[in-house]
Amino acid sequence: MDTGEFKKMFGEIAKENGFERAYEGWFREFDEVIHVLDLQKSNFGCYYYLNIKLFIQGVFGNIYVKSKKLVKTDCGNIFLRQPNNYSKLLNLDIELADIDRKEGLKEMFRDFIVPFSSKTSTKTGIKKLHEKGELFILPAVKQELDF
Repeated sequence: MDTGEFKKMFGEIAKENGFERAYEGWFREFDEVIHVLDLQKSNFGCYYYLNIKLFIQGVFGNIYVKSKKLVKTDCGNIFLRQPNNYSKLLNLDIELADIDRKEGLKEMFRDFIVPFSSKTSTKTGIKKLHEKGELFILPAVKQELDF
């Protein structure tokens, strides 16, 4: 599988799961939070990292709108990557049948990305995940969220 086929497959699965393609990334917008998925190509091989960025409305006085800047910004108010157990799916140097890669990506969306996106669609949800120790929030962002 080449990079173009991989990105197309990823994009189709993202769209099936409520994300919209724009500015070379995938967005899911809620009233309080914008989620951005960005595939970052490694300089050292044919593999990708999935950057997951959350932009929280009102934090640091910012009102965010879907834009190329959100995709290209290194990190959002909250930043994380895919869990390690899904990394092989993003590594095109690893021989993996296309159907297995596709099913694995569907599983990643079903079991991680969509539930995480739903849980972090509000400031309250973000706070709850942080309090449970399931999400790290930088001190400056915590202060903005009035923890």
